[in-house]
Amino acid sequence: MSGLRVLMPGPLSLLQDAGRHGWQHLGVSPAGPLDLHAAAWANRLLDNPWGTPLLEIALGHLELESELDSWLALTGAQVAATLDGAPLPPWSRFPLRAGQRLRLGFARSGQRAYLAVAGGFVAPPLLGSVSTQLREGLGGLQGTGEPLRAGDLLACQPASLARGASVPWPYQPDYRAPADLRVISGGDAPRFAPEQLQAFFTQGWQLSPQSDRMGARLLGEALHAPTRQWSQGVGRGAIQLPPDGQPIILQADHQTMGGYPILGWLHPLDQARLAQCPPHHELRFRPVEIGEAQAEVREFYRFFGR
Repeated sequence: MSGLRVLMPGPLSLLQDAGRHGWQHLGVSPAGPLDLHAAAWANRLLDNPWGTPLLEIALGHLELESELDSWLALTGAQVAATLDGAPLPPWSRFPLRAGQRLRLGFARSGQRAYLAVAGGFVAPPLLGSVSTQLREGLGGLQGTGEPLRAGDLLACQPASLARGASVPWPYQPDYRAPADLRVISGGDAPRFAPEQLQAFFTQGWQLSPQSDRMGARLLGEALHAPTRQWSQGVGRGAIQLPPDGQPIILQADHQTMGGYPILGWLHPLDQARLAQCPPHHELRFRPVEIGEAQAEVREFYRFFGR
């Protein structure tokens, strides 16, 4: 099978799909794209089903050469994208011909771009998913959890579409704005002192440079957490408070058990905004009712055909 040849892989480019679900009881995290919003739009632009394998490209600096005629869609972080030197519009789909080269510059706004191909990239699934999980060595092109390397072939099928299309501008986020993130209260929140919960919501936070796909670490005035005597299962979006008082928001590659107290969960749709924040970006949090969050998530999944 032919496809797209990797000439320059970028700092961290990972093959992802909807995630490796159903294995957390065995300690396997789900992985999947950090920015569900941008990934979902990339596939929708190409009429791909939900969760079709695509690339998550951290910080850009990627170059590919096509061996076939197809269509691509690019969403997410603002990167200077060119096809044989001609600039490409953001959040759009475009035709690709055999022999053409796609180049992405470094991200100017946001942290992760998403590149989808009509029909999806082809790789052998492992535990039902091709999603790349670096820590556990699962998924990706070879099934061993490695990022893209120069010389890799992103296998895909030829495809043809009638015309170009773009995401309407109201659905294209401004990643430069301060991040206003919503939190569903729960977990150990009733055991926190009221002034500690208030401090979490009233103070400004920054995203730590030590953040990764496993957890987003916050920097701010330290909080005091109640004592926890046991571990429990944890999921994406859980806001843990370790002994140093600096919260950690679990992301796609999160561990499956944790013993730190949990003061709530980040709204599932706001996880996408968090994924695009650079180090030291300003973050603020506000509470949201679980019913409101559930309604918004249902609408999101209905729109994207999950």
